[in-house]
Amino acid sequence: MGRAVGRAAFLFLFLSLTVAQNITKNGAGTLDVGVILHLKSLVGKIARTSVLMAVEDFYSVHRNFKTKLVLHIRDSNGDDVQAASEAIDLLENYNVRAIVGPQKSSEVTFVSNLGNKSQVPVISFTATNPALSSINVPYFLRGTLSDVAQVNTIAALIKAYDWREVVPIYEDTDYGRGIIPYLADALQEFGAFMPYRSAISESATTDQLERELYKLMTMQTRVYVVHMSLNIASILFAKAKDLGMMSEDYAWILTDGISNIVNSLNTSILEKMNGAIGVRFYVPASKELDDFTTRWNKRFKEDNPNDPPSQLSTFGLWGYDTIWALAQAAEKVRMADAIFRKQKDGKNSTSLGTLGISTIGPELLDSILHSKFQGLSGEFDLGNRQLEFSTFQIINVVGGRSKEIGFWITKHGIFRQINENISKTTNVNSMPGLNRVMWPGEVYTVPKGWQIPTNGKKLRVGVRTSGYPEFMKVERNTATNEITASGYAIDVFEEALKRLPYAIPYEYVAFDDGQGVNSGSYNDFVYQVHLGVYDAAIGDITIRYNRTSYVDFTLPYTESGVAMIVPVKDDRDKNTWVFLKPLTTGLWFGSIAFFIYTAVVIWLLERRINNAELTGSFFRQLGIAIYFSFFADRERVDSILSRLVVIVWVFVLLVITSSYTANLSSMLTVQQLQPTVTDIHELLKSGEYVGYRNGSYLSDLLEGLGFDRTKMRAYENPDEFADALAKGSQNGGIAAVVHEVPYIKIFLAKHCKGYTMVGPIYKSEGFGFAFPKRSPLVYDFSRAILNITEGDSIIHIEKKWIEDQHACQNDGTMIGSSSLNFNSFSGLFLVTGVASTSALLIALMMTLYKNKHRIRDSIRRGQTQKEYERETINEQNQERTIDSNQVQNLQLTVPDDSNEYTCQQEGEISIEISPASGIQTSQDIASHRTSRNG
Repeated sequence: MGRAVGRAAFLFLFLSLTVAQNITKNGAGTLDVGVILHLKSLVGKIARTSVLMAVEDFYSVHRNFKTKLVLHIRDSNGDDVQAASEAIDLLENYNVRAIVGPQKSSEVTFVSNLGNKSQVPVISFTATNPALSSINVPYFLRGTLSDVAQVNTIAALIKAYDWREVVPIYEDTDYGRGIIPYLADALQEFGAFMPYRSAISESATTDQLERELYKLMTMQTRVYVVHMSLNIASILFAKAKDLGMMSEDYAWILTDGISNIVNSLNTSILEKMNGAIGVRFYVPASKELDDFTTRWNKRFKEDNPNDPPSQLSTFGLWGYDTIWALAQAAEKVRMADAIFRKQKDGKNSTSLGTLGISTIGPELLDSILHSKFQGLSGEFDLGNRQLEFSTFQIINVVGGRSKEIGFWITKHGIFRQINENISKTTNVNSMPGLNRVMWPGEVYTVPKGWQIPTNGKKLRVGVRTSGYPEFMKVERNTATNEITASGYAIDVFEEALKRLPYAIPYEYVAFDDGQGVNSGSYNDFVYQVHLGVYDAAIGDITIRYNRTSYVDFTLPYTESGVAMIVPVKDDRDKNTWVFLKPLTTGLWFGSIAFFIYTAVVIWLLERRINNAELTGSFFRQLGIAIYFSFFADRERVDSILSRLVVIVWVFVLLVITSSYTANLSSMLTVQQLQPTVTDIHELLKSGEYVGYRNGSYLSDLLEGLGFDRTKMRAYENPDEFADALAKGSQNGGIAAVVHEVPYIKIFLAKHCKGYTMVGPIYKSEGFGFAFPKRSPLVYDFSRAILNITEGDSIIHIEKKWIEDQHACQNDGTMIGSSSLNFNSFSGLFLVTGVASTSALLIALMMTLYKNKHRIRDSIRRGQTQKEYERETINEQNQERTIDSNQVQNLQLTVPDDSNEYTCQQEGEISIEISPASGIQTSQDIASHRTSRNG
């Protein structure tokens, strides 16, 4: 009996396998797919309806497909352990070949490891945590965007509205924390930063959220980026509304997780979000999407009859497209190999150890990666193991609904319309052309992004008494202990406060004891801002590079530079050769050269017309000509050209003599005040003592220039400087004071007589106000200071505290030499030179014209003589040529066969050519031939 039962069971198993193989060979089969969602959440409900409709729609379109997906939907209940338990159950008991989900990033972390172990692809269309990567878990695919994708859009908005501080408010989970480092990097690229990060526990109570919001209200930052799940976000905005944080001073930015489902939220929740802006993935409109949305709304009501109406979100579209991608991939897989193979390690008795390995996993994964189509959400392509992005939509929550205000396109930036000409925008950081935004408080004015806290705390402004009370004087009321401050810096600071677009409550805090006794250097004073003792430090604070490492400075409100205060001396020179000093050496020699040149020209012009004065020897005539150039107005000049030269020369001579006389008189009578030192290196070489202000950075500057510490003396106020300068370096004083230009102005206003400024010798940035690093007040105060310095306000402040330092005759750098140089009269010398040269050329042309007949006759005679000589030479050359030719002819006519004739010819030649006379002329030869022939 037992054997029969065994045989029957074996036969049944064999037949079942045979039938299954036949079905597989024919192409028919099923592929089990697990779907893990949080079915009680809004996203879970939207996704459930979408994936169910996706299966129905796919196979109604692809009726000939042989492999059908079978969905096994499970509820994680928002719990990581529950999600893992459901995944194990699906793998063990249902042999699912793929898992869609889970919904939360923290759930995906464990489930994706299970899928990787079993070679089962895990596709999540809601897990956006950037930490989830396919590098270490190759069977994990992201059917959505990583949170990194939206970071640049958020950063572009913050930069466009010129916000410098942002506080992220995020849930303290893998999903919430994942985006923060990427957002911080994106903000840092244009100088924005996060002064504080508000992490909200997933289990935070209403009281805990309220305490955190109160903490945010005590800070000055008013721009918040909200990145959390809907459950926490709804409570957060409700409490923010109650605390008055949804007012005109605040700005709220929603990330993709909330913005994608904002249209599905309850109206009461949306009203608390009024004025917030958000970013979400852009889904292009299409007819297919409109038709599906209509059917989806109807189906959602059927699936959730007790829930209020909801709208289809991007997550629902991604879930729909994920199922289509999986169905297409399943059709390409050979189901004949679809079995689960036991793991080799059989020692592990736990559930994880008993999980099998899907044999079609690698093939199915590869097919999914190569599945690319145009879905309802746009182009759906998992080739990079996650969706790629190109465009984000920017929305504004207004009146309980979302309103589109613009778009962000990768590599191009922000646009008002999606079809706007991209070439108009040159880079991602260009200013946007967004539609009008209604901000919290139902206002259209862009929030400045920060505010002095409303908890009664005043801005603590550090002040200290200056060595120059004109800049800063601090006093303490002994009765009330109240600090009062006055001076140039105080007036500028308070004037800047008036020009800010908002009111700032403030109080002065003394760095000293209120009696003028300071407790440290200016570096110590500024460092108190970095330590948080002061919210700002004002006064005569020099903007220096080393101080910018721990504070930020406003624009300077004074002139910049370092110069010297030195005594002046009377530089009148009354020595024997003082009469030469009015003119430089170059001008002396230039004048002498033109004297001589003018004299030569006059001599040539007058000699041409035989002036009676120019008689005698050459030197006598030259002396008279030079005398003409000095006293031309007293001597008779006959030539009209000479008179022209003389007129111009007399004018030049008059100017030079007048200038010489005036300059010489000034040198002999007017007091010539000159600085005793014109270069700081002169002090260094001569070993003189120099003074500087006590506690100033100038001591380091002087040491850097090479001054020995023993040659440097510190003083506190202008009176001490004046006393030290009066004593001099040799009598226990100093030879010069190295000081900043603003201080020198005050010094010269008090001690005008006997001192002047030399320089600047060193470049500095002037005085400014110090604020903590990245303080938003720096920008606004800098603009206010720029407004003050460009107008009349700064002039009135200077007149009030510094008086009129321009009344000092010694103010400013004095130049040593006042001698006149050649360049001062180069134009006059050019005129007289041109006049003399022109007259000389005209005289030469007149002389040539007057003697043109003589010149022509002389030229003709010369030409006739040359022609006669040329003809004579030609005749002689012709005669020589004829004689040479005749001689050659005589030699050629001698016959070779007649000895007698040869002898006779030789006799003739010997007669014609004799050793004594040489060759005869052609006439002698001709007469000889005639007599012979006869």
